[in-house]
Amino acid sequence: MLSFSQKLSLSQKLSPQQIQYQKLLQLNVMSLEQRIQEEMEQNPLLEDSLLESEELIQEPQESDSLDLDGDNDYDSSSDSDEYDVEDYMNEGDLDSDRLNSSADDDDRTRPVAPSKVSITDSLMDQLHLLDLPRELRILGEMIIQSLDKDGYLKVNLESIVEDLELFDHIKIEFEEAEKLLGKIQVFDPIGIACRSLQECLIVQLDNLSYDPYYTFLAKEILTKYYNDFVNKRYASIEAKLNFTDDTLKKILDLIHRLNPKPGEGTITSEEANQITPDFTVEKIGKNFIVSLNDKSAQSLTISTTYLELLDSNKRKRKISDRQKETHKFLREKFESAKWFIASIQQRRNTLMHIMQAIVEKQYEFFEIGPKALRPMIYKDIAEEIQMDISTISRVVNGKYVQSPVGIHELKYFFSEGLETSSGEDISNKHIKILLKEYIDGESKRIPLSDDRLKDLLNEKGIMIARRTVAKYREAMMIPVARLRKEI
Repeated sequence: MLSFSQKLSLSQKLSPQQIQYQKLLQLNVMSLEQRIQEEMEQNPLLEDSLLESEELIQEPQESDSLDLDGDNDYDSSSDSDEYDVEDYMNEGDLDSDRLNSSADDDDRTRPVAPSKVSITDSLMDQLHLLDLPRELRILGEMIIQSLDKDGYLKVNLESIVEDLELFDHIKIEFEEAEKLLGKIQVFDPIGIACRSLQECLIVQLDNLSYDPYYTFLAKEILTKYYNDFVNKRYASIEAKLNFTDDTLKKILDLIHRLNPKPGEGTITSEEANQITPDFTVEKIGKNFIVSLNDKSAQSLTISTTYLELLDSNKRKRKISDRQKETHKFLREKFESAKWFIASIQQRRNTLMHIMQAIVEKQYEFFEIGPKALRPMIYKDIAEEIQMDISTISRVVNGKYVQSPVGIHELKYFFSEGLETSSGEDISNKHIKILLKEYIDGESKRIPLSDDRLKDLLNEKGIMIARRTVAKYREAMMIPVARLRKEI
C-alpha cells in the first residue's frame, strides 16, 4: 500500500559562480596565473588583452567593458539553471602548486618565481602515484595544501571533508579520510601531515628502522606518559616504568633522533625557492598604498572576434544545424567567460579590502617593524569589512605581502594579545620577540629561569604568568633554563 509523507529540511546550496569565486579566492598569485591559463586554453572566448597588444606591436588599448549585469545581446539569466557545477568547474580548480616556504623578515630583495621543486610538489607526486579514485585524490591534494611550514596538518580533517561536500559535491566517509591521511603520513618525509608532535613522533617510530626494544619503550612513553615527556618529568617516568637512568637516556636519545618538523629543511629555502608576493605595500607620504600583483587577471577579456561571430549567428533568420551547434557552443562559452571574469574581479575586490584593512590596523608595524605588531584576530577584520570569518581565512592562507619591513605571510599579522599595566594591548608575537632577546643575551653559565623572564616582562608593564612564559618559550622550541646551561 502506497503512503505519502512530507518532509521539511534546510540545506545550503551554492551556485556554480559562488563555488568558482570561493576556489579562486584560495589561490595565490602564481596559482591564479596558472588557473587563468588553464581557463583560456579551455575557453576560446577568453584572451589576454596585453598579449594581443604585444603581438600587434602597438600600445595597449582599453578593451570594451564586459557587461556583467546581463545587458548584452545574450541574456545571462536564461538557461543558467540547466548547467551542472561540472560544466563550469574542472578537477584542477584547487591548484596543487602551493608555496610553503617562509621569507626572512629582513630580506627586502624582490622575490622571483620558484626555481626548485618544493615539498608540496614532491608530496603531490607521491600522492598521484597511488591508485586512488578521483574524490580521494582531490581530498589528498587539499590535505597537502593545508600543511603548515613545519609539515603539520593544522586544519581539522572533518572541516576539509565538509568543505569538499559543500563546495565540490564530493561526499567522503570520515573513516576513508583518516585512512588516506595515514597513507600520506608515511610519504617522504615520514611524519608529514600529522596533527600533533605526539602523532608525528609515533608515526616515525612505527615506520623507521630503530632498535625494536627501545622503539617499543619510546612508543610506551609517547603514548602513555606524553605529558611527563614534554614537561621533562624524567624522574616520574623512571618511577612509573621502573627504568634506570641509562635506559631512559637511550630512549630519549632515540626520540631526539626523530624529526619534530618534517616540513622544515625539506621545503626549499628562500634563496632556492623565493616567493612572489600577492601584495605590495609602499609608503607614499604618510600613507601606505596597497597594490595587488595580478596583471594577468586585470588584462583578461572576451575576444571581440568570437563576440561578433556570436552576434552574427543571432541576427540570421535561418541557420543550419551546424551553425546552431556553433551558436550554442559560443553562447555557453560566453556565459562561462562572463562568470569567470566576474569571479576574478570579485576576488580582486575582496583581497584589496582585506589587505587594506590589515594595513590600517597594523599601521605601526609597517612603520616600525615586528615589535609594533598589534593583537588582531580574523574576527577583527571580518567585522571591519563586513565579511565572513571563513572568507578572511581563505584569503590570508598562503598569500604574502612585500612591504618596507620585509616579506610576510598574511597569517603573520594575526595573533592574540595581552593587556599591559598601562592599558595597552600587546601582541604575543611581540612578547616572544622580547623573550628571545632576553634569552639570547643571558649568561649561559646562569641562564634565566621562566620566573626571572616573567619578572623582566612584568618590569616592562607586561603582566604575564610564569606558565604563559613557559608556553611561549616552548612554542619557540627553546629548552628550559637547566638545558640551556653551558659549562
